[in-house]
Amino acid sequence: MKIYLAGPDVFLPDAVEIGRRKVEICAAHGLTGLYPLDNATDLTAPDASRQIFCGNEAMMDDADAIIANLTPFRGAGADPGTVYELGYMAGRRKFCLAYSNDGAAYADRLSRFMEVTSENGRLVDAQGLAVEDFGLVDNLMMIHALELHGCPLVTPATMPTDVWHDLSAFETCVRMAAARLIAT
Repeated sequence: MKIYLAGPDVFLPDAVEIGRRKVEICAAHGLTGLYPLDNATDLTAPDASRQIFCGNEAMMDDADAIIANLTPFRGAGADPGTVYELGYMAGRRKFCLAYSNDGAAYADRLSRFMEVTSENGRLVDAQGLAVEDFGLVDNLMMIHALELHGCPLVTPATMPTDVWHDLSAFETCVRMAAARLIAT
């Protein structure tokens, strides 16, 4: 089983090393990890961003499943590129798994970044916009896509000290994917 490894990990200073570790964890469980940075891209080319997009889409097409890192990135929610990739795979009815190293409810996380108040029985942000408040870790579309096309979101019992390098929740997803492989 080939697993596409999605997430904002590609933006970390040690992105290549994190990818190598994730691929090794997959291999230890009999799976092949496909890490986006394994695509050869000329970053100086005028169409570098399109090359990255097409290379990642080709990897996803080749994969049987996705493990998406939905740990909040640059704000209260998941990385938008990773969310796209999760939706792409769910839309193709591929096996979807994901984890977040921050298991707090989305509405609680949002209050870390801006004022969230209650008005007429609903939460609103500083601009007066409704805040999704179903007690879910992130947007309901992602959470239910995982439930319907794979496995529920994996979160640790307590947030790790280093959310970008703790791969415990990732490895839980890998074990779940391997168990599915054995069952089929």
